[in-house]
Amino acid sequence: MNCFLCCFSLFWQGDVNKICGVERKVITVTIEVDIVSRITERFSQLRDAEKKVAKLVIDDLASAANASISQLADEAGVSEATITRFAKAVGCKNVRDLKMKLAQSIAIGQRFIHESPDQSGIQGVYESIKNVININRKVVNEEDIATVVEMLQGARQVLSIGMGGGSTMLSQELQFRLFRLGYAVTAYNDGLLARMVASTADSSDVMVVMSATGYTPEVVEPASIAKQYGLKVIAITAPNSPLAEISDVVLPVVIQETDFIYKPSASRYAMMALIDVISTELALSHKRRSRDRLRRLKLALDSHRGGLDRQPLGD
Repeated sequence: MNCFLCCFSLFWQGDVNKICGVERKVITVTIEVDIVSRITERFSQLRDAEKKVAKLVIDDLASAANASISQLADEAGVSEATITRFAKAVGCKNVRDLKMKLAQSIAIGQRFIHESPDQSGIQGVYESIKNVININRKVVNEEDIATVVEMLQGARQVLSIGMGGGSTMLSQELQFRLFRLGYAVTAYNDGLLARMVASTADSSDVMVVMSATGYTPEVVEPASIAKQYGLKVIAITAPNSPLAEISDVVLPVVIQETDFIYKPSASRYAMMALIDVISTELALSHKRRSRDRLRRLKLALDSHRGGLDRQPLGD
């Protein structure tokens, strides 16, 4: 109990390297807060003079991030002391910290700050999906697809990895496509679990990793671990990304995000199309086996649910 209290107390202070004679690595996590949201949320609580500064900052983030404290004071018509008070009122240490956070918001992209031209509507959604698929169809390399099919055919098992909204769903989609063809495949969507699986997998296993950006550590690190243990890694991801660099085969995904931020990203359709290409090629490579398994699946479903003959298999 004393040891526990000691550990709790010392870790709480955050400045001790040894606890109860054992060295510990203390990790400090910094969570960045969106300064634009902070200013908007606290606007009603600001003093009148500070509200002038807030309006000035929100109207032109770039100018505010580059202006000196005297320039900000002159443009807002307030004192330099008011600029300092405003910075602290919105959770910043000082004016310099405020300007750094403004610069970070600008780096994220103006499309998340200012309204873009309207691209909404049903037809706009369909056009976006069609454009993404057409762009990505042109970068598909048939030789790479053939290599992927050969790798999966010889795999003891397939590890399908994806984190986040779209990639999680797509890693599961690969599992749903391949198991019906008789492949041993499991989707993993937890970062720690993916690392554990990668470290215990066999060199005859194949890992398929999905990431629209290829930068997420939770997918890059398991892929790197898998490579160390001799696994082949297939990546459906952005070319020239960290994930692409460590993979044996890359099936590239070209992402062209627009300034219209309200519509979900269409990049997942390009990734899903690649999954369909892979599963189709695998089925065609062993037509008789695939036909037998799909027939058994069809029989099991029809005897359970009934309905018309042309229903999708399990969808």
